[in-house]
Amino acid sequence: MSHALPPTIDPVAAHHWHQAAEAEAPWLHEEVANRMQLRLDWIVKPPQNWCHWEPVRGGLQAHKLLRERYPQAECTIYEPVEQRRAVAEEKLGSRWWQLSRWKGAGLQVAEPADGSVDMLWANMLLHTAADPQTLIERWHKALKTDGYVMFSALGPDTVMQLHRLYADLGWGPAGHAFTDMHDWGDMLVHSGFAEPVMDMERITLTFATPERLLQELRELGRNLHPARFAGLRGRAWKAQLLQKMAEKWADKQPDGQLSLTFEIVYGHAYKPQPKVRLESSSSVSLQDMKAMLKQPRNTGLR
Repeated sequence: MSHALPPTIDPVAAHHWHQAAEAEAPWLHEEVANRMQLRLDWIVKPPQNWCHWEPVRGGLQAHKLLRERYPQAECTIYEPVEQRRAVAEEKLGSRWWQLSRWKGAGLQVAEPADGSVDMLWANMLLHTAADPQTLIERWHKALKTDGYVMFSALGPDTVMQLHRLYADLGWGPAGHAFTDMHDWGDMLVHSGFAEPVMDMERITLTFATPERLLQELRELGRNLHPARFAGLRGRAWKAQLLQKMAEKWADKQPDGQLSLTFEIVYGHAYKPQPKVRLESSSSVSLQDMKAMLKQPRNTGLR
């Protein structure tokens, strides 16, 4: 199956950022995760097994909230980058002398096996993936039939003020384009998910100085656009940027603070019962066959 890759993400830069990102969740990630876990109130049946996909950047405070919400559920933590995997093992794993090891359900740091979890949680990750379709398909494989994914990502209106400033100054793209929530929904369906529910909200933060705003952006990510400035920017350029931000920022509060908008996209979808399209020769995986055999049979007469 061919994938429509994001048109404005440099895959090499995206891989480098994924490997080099700090082993700590930015404030915004924790805030979004907290808002996303409130959406679990809509889920009637709690998971018996769930996977936290890259929790160190996604939010360790949110992980604690999820463990408190589902204390009896087995948890698998997936952290593919060694530095962040070590942090996950240190901060989330329990020692033999801790009460948490003997109460509630277990926790392991590993890649989830195919068809092993009822819920997969991925916070503020998908918008930096160079091949998000493949990533969504991996989530689909990890889920049991009737399991579900919960994820969040940045949407197209994110940091619009910075994009506007760059455009006015003729500096090229300030960052790569973020995917619209309807396109995420299409990707979910193409990956085998059903009943996708997408919604969004905008969060506006204010910063006292241009320097503090830039610090926040550097904690959140990097410019992954293929047409970004190819070399390293110097001190003179940074000083000019800070000056232009102070002079020309589009959304400046009466007290001089700079407003910055983030569009947050939330997604939720189920893995449905497998369907087999009958042809002259059809093949079905053992896992899908087991799932189909568990479906109730229709004994009514036609």
